Amino acid sequence: MKGPGRVGAILLRQLYLLRGNPARLIPLFAWVAIDVVLWGFITRYLDAVAGSGFSFVPVLLGAVLFWDFFGRVMQGVTMAFFEDVWSRNFLNVFSSPLTLGEYLAGLVLSSVATSAVGVLVMVSVARAAFGLSFAAYGPAVAGFLGVLFLFGIALGVLGCAIVLRLGPSAEWLIWPIPAVLSPFAGVFYPLATLPAWMRAVSRALPPAYVFESLRAVAAGGRASGRALATGAGLSLLWLLAAAWLFAAVYRAAVRSGHLARYSAES
Repeated sequence: MKGPGRVGAILLRQLYLLRGNPARLIPLFAWVAIDVVLWGFITRYLDAVAGSGFSFVPVLLGAVLFWDFFGRVMQGVTMAFFEDVWSRNFLNVFSSPLTLGEYLAGLVLSSVATSAVGVLVMVSVARAAFGLSFAAYGPAVAGFLGVLFLFGIALGVLGCAIVLRLGPSAEWLIWPIPAVLSPFAGVFYPLATLPAWMRAVSRALPPAYVFESLRAVAAGGRASGRALATGAGLSLLWLLAAAWLFAAVYRAAVRSGHLARYSAES
């Protein structure tokens, strides 16, 4: 089996897991739909009580859509990795001809597949229930999604490296990452409202540039090409750093024998 076939095999394994246990399908769309419905009605309420002609739907509900997309991408990578953690499958995987690069590419491909389901649900529910779609943000939507996708992949790979280094119990450090980052990313408010030290952190986070541009578009302006380019550049740097760290942790685990001892109970 050639390289692309081995990468596809990682995705195929995830599809077999989903087919073998339909309950695994529920998290792909249930929480996304709940978030969209909850925030959709919150924005409707705010529109009703504000009465200023300003629509909260493209600002707040749009922010939820994009932030959920980022979370789905990150979790798509980590969940595929955690399946190998929970099933003690690392020795089987890395005793095969599969290279580390192909394994990471397979995790990314799994994330693409699972996050695509989440995006379809988000767009469908938001459009049907609240009349909002990604098209409302114009051509800039491709830049928004691209930056968040790259950063989601980067944090997913980083989370995998942390768990590989610290052990299975460290997975509980990974789940809260999107929630911890959201205040610094300015998902629901301008970065100008943050204290100086938080804005300094924000400048290193690609989503901060996305959501500043998102608010500008929702207010009738244009997305900043410079901001999106900066966000894309930072996302690539995060992705390269995360891939380097994962490779370094993997090599250390192989040399120390940690990989051979790795199990869900360790």
